[in-house]
Amino acid sequence: MPELNSEQILSHGVPAWRPEALDVIGMDGFTVHGPHGVLEQEKIDGHDFRVDCRLSVDTRSAGRDDALDRTVSYADVAAIIQDVIDSPSVDLIETLAARIAERIHAEHPMVRSCMVRISKPTAPIDMRFDTVFVQIQRDAPPVRAILAVGSNMGDRAAYLQLALQELERAHGIDLVAASATIETDPVGGVEQDSFLNAAIAVDTTLSPWQLLDLAQHIEQVAQRRRIVRWGPRTLDVDVITWGELQLNDPALTLPHPRAHERAFVLHPLADLEERLGTPITLPGRSRGVPDLLADAQDRDGIRPGIEVVGYPSAPAGGPAHSAPAPTEDG
Repeated sequence: MPELNSEQILSHGVPAWRPEALDVIGMDGFTVHGPHGVLEQEKIDGHDFRVDCRLSVDTRSAGRDDALDRTVSYADVAAIIQDVIDSPSVDLIETLAARIAERIHAEHPMVRSCMVRISKPTAPIDMRFDTVFVQIQRDAPPVRAILAVGSNMGDRAAYLQLALQELERAHGIDLVAASATIETDPVGGVEQDSFLNAAIAVDTTLSPWQLLDLAQHIEQVAQRRRIVRWGPRTLDVDVITWGELQLNDPALTLPHPRAHERAFVLHPLADLEERLGTPITLPGRSRGVPDLLADAQDRDGIRPGIEVVGYPSAPAGGPAHSAPAPTEDG
């Protein structure tokens, strides 16, 4: 593959990435008796409420491996509906619908949007009707995710700049912060050039697998070729964390299975912590990033990075280097 200059790398002509539509899990006709209504008699006698739901979920992984823990259980949603309708009396079915949606999003973060419809067929109306209902649509709040980027082929600075550019163009992504860059010795036993590494924090409405799709799309835009495992690459984009989710999927393990032991990941994460003013956790790990970094075997292979457009040129005051960063011709 001929080596590209920075202008060729960044002016590639590939359209901005858009996620594929999520799948829908539907549940209709849950009927629960509850003491809700404006009139005092409704609070005494109650009504039978019918609840229908539509949940937007990325079911690809669950369907591929027949894995219940990677989707949403009907029984769990039914329990939420039962619990909300069984709760103390409220006047409005709007309130019930909102509480059901809030609980679904709070307890099932992989649900990225949900529709809740509550029907009240015995509403106290003095005329013939089939039912009255309220239908709401609620999107899940964005999730904080961390990506690690690295390059050791061609114009490394341009490839890291490309990662930021494509994240900024992508739908469902808000850039939050990037770490300063570091230069690192390669790990994995393959003889190759040094890497330029960094970490990026984003807020995203994407599912974990959609975020993986985006990461792989950015690698394809960078014309990455997967020939040798842990070998040289134009651009590596790894999903390190997606909220507090722990996931054991052959295609996507969260947090990244080697993040806790790799200084080239932990060092930029420590820098991000300083910039964000809040700890970055690797779900399932009791130790914080600075402690993990102190024990990382490849820590001695870290050196000052170079200046890259979009990335801070100096460390935030954590363990990163304090010397001015050199530049790299592109």
